[in-house]
Amino acid sequence: MKRLAVIGATTLAMAAFIPSGTAAAASDTKTSSIAVDPATSIQMQVSANCDSAQARCFFTTTASLLTPGGPTGFPQDTWARQTVTLRSSDRDVWQQATYSAPSGNPRELKGANHENVLSKMYRSLSDVELSITYFGGGDIARFTSDGDSVPTQWRNGLPATGADFIACSQIQVVYGGVNLTTPTACAQTRFG
Repeated sequence: MKRLAVIGATTLAMAAFIPSGTAAAASDTKTSSIAVDPATSIQMQVSANCDSAQARCFFTTTASLLTPGGPTGFPQDTWARQTVTLRSSDRDVWQQATYSAPSGNPRELKGANHENVLSKMYRSLSDVELSITYFGGGDIARFTSDGDSVPTQWRNGLPATGADFIACSQIQVVYGGVNLTTPTACAQTRFG
């Protein structure tokens, strides 16, 4: 009996020194670009981050002109159309998503027009596609969108924390003699 008491006390003492678990988050950022001229390119950056504590994934996309002086926004005569796709490689997972376009505006479930930036969300059985159309140029913040998604299992409606999360984006930019589309940039992550 004394042995069991000693073993129990030792186990409890050791447990006190083990650090408690923390919520794990995994993230990924990918960038693609296409040259406008030898010194300038159009750049698309996508970031994805999944937070186990919230059972939710977050994404951010940013389009910019990359110049010798650093990244900048687009000229005032710009027209652009961006596509953002949120999905998992698990075909039994669908995305329950909301987004802001431009970033900082209220979250949307369907579509909106904020500051001459028109957006619409299209849902399918396994992915979500955002179509964002920009009328006019502006700073980088105008060409930034963000949002979140709960990857959800079709089978039971519970968060699919075992599935991966993929956020992809590309943008077609038209201004002053330029009409180019970036290659698709895809950030892939999973719950930590």
